[in-house]
Amino acid sequence: MFDLSHCNLCPRQCGIDRTQARGICRAGAEMKIARAALHFWEEPCLSGERGSGTVFFSGCNLGCIYCQNQAISRADCGKAVPPAELAEIFADLERQGAHNINLVTPTHHWLQIKEAVRLYQGNLPIVYNTSGYERSEAIDALADTVDVYLTDLKYADPDSAARFSHAADYPQVARAALERMVQTVGAPRFDASGMLQKGVVVRLLVLPSIEHEAMMNLKYLKERFGDKIIISIMNQYTPMGEDLPEELRQPLEKAAYQTVVDYARKLNFKYAYIQEGETAKESFIPPFRKE
Repeated sequence: MFDLSHCNLCPRQCGIDRTQARGICRAGAEMKIARAALHFWEEPCLSGERGSGTVFFSGCNLGCIYCQNQAISRADCGKAVPPAELAEIFADLERQGAHNINLVTPTHHWLQIKEAVRLYQGNLPIVYNTSGYERSEAIDALADTVDVYLTDLKYADPDSAARFSHAADYPQVARAALERMVQTVGAPRFDASGMLQKGVVVRLLVLPSIEHEAMMNLKYLKERFGDKIIISIMNQYTPMGEDLPEELRQPLEKAAYQTVVDYARKLNFKYAYIQEGETAKESFIPPFRKE
């Protein structure tokens, strides 16, 4: 049983009564969103020509020290919305032409989101855009709600996970959740125009100094899931904040990213995205103005 009054929605299971206080995720019982708009910077099978109907939720259960969305993940930012209003937002994004409904950082609000999707009763795929730090039991509970998982796989080493995201158990937790995601939604399915309708996209943000961990995760993904997933190798790490350790104070070197890409090519994934050009810029971070 999942319960906001003794919160156990995410792997931290902090036990905070979110009807009275805020949990590690910095969220209370009510949902807060910082932005809802068409978004064109996701993978092509999600953004397409018309954009992904993206809703950014305030707060985060992971707490990466390099987070590019600190304005909403760590601050009390956003507009409070009950499930019925969120369902109306979904419907409005559909009317605007969105290819899907894209829920960014939904983990700490998934109970309310599940109700909002039920009220929405729309025609668009629901994309669960997550850090990957999820309880497997939560993924099971979302089986009738989510069509596409857009999930990170950030680390392979518990030491890196502890140092950079305060979650030493991240590798094992994220892999267990990924297993349930693939079992729940299955292999990628596309519509006639190439837009993803069902499936799992695994993002690997290559971090300076630990690019070898991205390669370790690529090997695991290929051996465990084969062609049942889509991978997305990202070079857009952007140094944010003044308290970063030395190895995270500079953008990723092109040669390091290319090494990871070359390794992925050797593994011969069927579905894969890579990034080209200058993506490690703050201009790629959307404005959070409660729009």
